[in-house]
Amino acid sequence: MIRLAFTILAGVVLGLVVHLVSVLALPRIATQDAYSRLTPMTKLNAVTQLPLADPNTSPMPFMDPAFALAICRYDLSGGPIKLTVPVSQAYTSVSFYTRNEIAYYAINDRSAGKKVIELDLMTEAQHNALPEDEEVTAADRLIIDSPSTTGLIVMKALAAEPGLMPQAQGSLAAATCAPQTEAPAKAEAPRGRR
Repeated sequence: MIRLAFTILAGVVLGLVVHLVSVLALPRIATQDAYSRLTPMTKLNAVTQLPLADPNTSPMPFMDPAFALAICRYDLSGGPIKLTVPVSQAYTSVSFYTRNEIAYYAINDRSAGKKVIELDLMTEAQHNALPEDEEVTAADRLIIDSPSTTGLIVMKALAAEPGLMPQAQGSLAAATCAPQTEAPAKAEAPRGRR
């Protein structure tokens, strides 16, 4: 009886170990992850709108048909990028993912508090290389440190009803994701009274 219980316990433990290893290893060995699927249909460091959600032709699973969706596939090896996303009438969100689909930052129109979500994306090394006199407070400029040089930025705009989908798509069509061509703006020193 003890031998049977030991055999069952060993089988359960072995099954748990195999399950855990396969679940943890699958994202690293999968060949058709989101980044790989979106590479042929997106441009590097540019915003690409995805077609509306359709169960037969969706490039990613579980796309919500109430949202217009745009992707920026980024590469920071050439320098930081600047992202601007005009907010839509209902709700706009921007999510950041590494090449291995690890989410590391998200912002929406309510937390941005502006008509345009605007930020600079760079690696930690690029952020540390900014000259001290160009360091700007978070209120002046939002800087996001990416843990990897490549990844995806997913922009979503809600169409509260089907007739508002063109407006949601239009706000994402106006979004930009491009390498910074000029040095980040310097913070102005407060002027004293005369």
